[in-house]
Amino acid sequence: MWPKLIANARKGGLDVIQTYVFWNVHEPVQGQYNFEGRYDLVKFIREIQAQGLYVSLRIGPFIEAEWKYGGFPFWLHDVPNITFRTDNEPFKQHMQRFVTQIVSMMKQEGLYYPQGGPIIISQVENEYQMVEPAFGSGGPRYVRWAAEMAVGLQTGVPWMMCKQNDAPDPIINTCNGLICGETFVGPNSPSKPALWTENWTTRYPIYGNDTKLRSTEDIAFAVALFIARKKGSFVSYYMYHGGTNFGRFASSYVTTSYYDGAPLDEYGLIWRPTWGHLRELHAAVNLSSEPLLFGTYSNFSLGQEQEAHIFETELKCVAFLVNFDKHQSPTVVFRNIPFQLAPKSISILSECRTVVFETAKVNAQYGSRTAKVVESLNDIHTWKAFKEPIPEDISKAVYTGNQLFEHLSMTKDETDYLWYIVSYEYRPSDDGQLVLLNAESRAHVLHAFVNTEYVGCVHGSHDGPGNIILNTNISLKEGQNTISLLSVMVGSPDSGAHMERRSFGIRKVSIQQGQQPLHLLNNELWGYQVGLYGEGKRIYTQEESSSVEWTEINSLTYHPLTWYKTTFAAPVGNDAVALNLTSMGKGEVWVNGESIGRYWVSFKAPSGQPSQSLYHIPQHFLKPTDNLLVLVEEIGGNPLEITVNTVSITTVCGSVNELSSPALHTQGKDPEVRLRCQRGKHISAIEFASYGNPAGDCTTFSTGSCHAALSESVVKQACIGKRGCSIPVSPARFGGDPCPGIQKSLLVVANCR
Repeated sequence: MWPKLIANARKGGLDVIQTYVFWNVHEPVQGQYNFEGRYDLVKFIREIQAQGLYVSLRIGPFIEAEWKYGGFPFWLHDVPNITFRTDNEPFKQHMQRFVTQIVSMMKQEGLYYPQGGPIIISQVENEYQMVEPAFGSGGPRYVRWAAEMAVGLQTGVPWMMCKQNDAPDPIINTCNGLICGETFVGPNSPSKPALWTENWTTRYPIYGNDTKLRSTEDIAFAVALFIARKKGSFVSYYMYHGGTNFGRFASSYVTTSYYDGAPLDEYGLIWRPTWGHLRELHAAVNLSSEPLLFGTYSNFSLGQEQEAHIFETELKCVAFLVNFDKHQSPTVVFRNIPFQLAPKSISILSECRTVVFETAKVNAQYGSRTAKVVESLNDIHTWKAFKEPIPEDISKAVYTGNQLFEHLSMTKDETDYLWYIVSYEYRPSDDGQLVLLNAESRAHVLHAFVNTEYVGCVHGSHDGPGNIILNTNISLKEGQNTISLLSVMVGSPDSGAHMERRSFGIRKVSIQQGQQPLHLLNNELWGYQVGLYGEGKRIYTQEESSSVEWTEINSLTYHPLTWYKTTFAAPVGNDAVALNLTSMGKGEVWVNGESIGRYWVSFKAPSGQPSQSLYHIPQHFLKPTDNLLVLVEEIGGNPLEITVNTVSITTVCGSVNELSSPALHTQGKDPEVRLRCQRGKHISAIEFASYGNPAGDCTTFSTGSCHAALSESVVKQACIGKRGCSIPVSPARFGGDPCPGIQKSLLVVANCR
């Protein structure tokens, strides 16, 4: 997907691609490096270079990024006497070795700018200021060490530290956030530029929450304000391409879908109008790059909540007129010219007189994305099931101990699952009193089985307490009973001080038998099994699938902890492909042996909907037929309701006023409605077209009191059968002015097939 994603980023007006370097991906085992396939960092950078763009390389190597263990490989946790991210010799030694390895690789490949390569800046550490106080005097010493270490590698390009106001020279301190034009304290030295490393295009989603999208207008306002107020010379969108957390790479409670509302969505489709509106902004900024870079800066007030920022050379001038008022549209006079400013907006004036862009007026095309069912996997005869065996024999456990072990220390973060198994001798009392099982855990989910029978489940949440408690009545038989507890992590932590000390898993287990004293099981003999049996056997792969006995699904009573498998054909065409897993509960899903991530559709958001229903399958993972689909389901769920969907932009829409500024990247003199279908599709129908004063927007629309009779025929003639079209918003195009004296606009809604 890289070439197309980079090409669409470039078309969107970007000139730098920023990427983290993921230590746990590139050195999963100490001393064993992986730069193959999806992890080929050099190939990725070369592709960026081939398309004429630059690279910002955020080496870290701590990255946070809602990525498991913040990007650290878990083996680092087991290095003796280590403390992460402070003046600690074992940590500094490993960090320096990895950073040096990456820099050496980049140098050998000639990828730094002085060598003729695309890398123009690198980052060491990441948002360290947030945790620095926790390390006392070791924090500032570590910052100085990291800076000296990085600079000593002599890359020939600058280094930066984000959210690090005390970044030592020559390291550049940068801003991360939603509104850096308002919050950034500025560079800590006059010789440093103002850089914004992360402009959050939306909020990353977490299980149990509804998605909150950031408006296009708000993103554009924030960018323009940073350039105007802070003399910002670098703004990086986090994220510009939304991406997918395949496998188990998402951190605690973070969904598999990452920043889907980014300008290029999770599937790589152009998210409109964000992508197009920002493209216009980038064109407006580039048009005035000379005064922005070399001009004299000045600013003054235009009113209580209005201000002007001017950059001027002898020959060139650009002004940013800012209105912070969210409700009023004041008219301000700037250099003897009146300008009406929309609520909460910035107008960019080329040559300090002509409006070329307004953050609050979106003239870019809108588009609505739909997921179309192409195959329902509802044939019971094509499905097979395998019930995950519940471990109950402590003598067969790989690990035993008279204590409760910590979860991640046991699993090394290579699986979400850890079994805790204990034996309990039950002597029934005459009064038939209830028996209560109590288990407390610092993991994310806990499933309980008694004598292999499922007795209950509890889970936590991203913002909830760290402790989860299972309290349930259980039935025991006389004599020995086995209690098997499955501790589940939904991702490992990605941030915070002293990550190496964080403790997860079951902390306390007790049995309460009627009024008898509480029986604490913590110091009984516990057996441990790391991971699920099916995981260990890799039954999600074609090669190992037959290593267990799969059975027919002959009833619709789906049990907890069951594996399911079927096959499906790849949809015809090039549309993005996704699985709709709304009918399932919680687990992980594989296609042809590739994990397409965790799913947790049973954890509903406040809206009553799952936080994520659709799970992206890259085309590269698919073959024409017989694609093997395997799921492990923890709770229940009905696999017969799973569907294979294609995801595409099916409706495009544009609405432009006759007084709007013409788009900068088109050479037209009039404002125009521009429509374009995604690659492989063309405009098949015009749903609505009106030149006049149409009411509504791209989802609800109707003609107003003024409407040109030729609207639909003009638009159809210009657009039907084409991938894209443009219609100038001018009376001449529609056979004359339908209503003189009324401000007119053109609204068009079209279908793409």
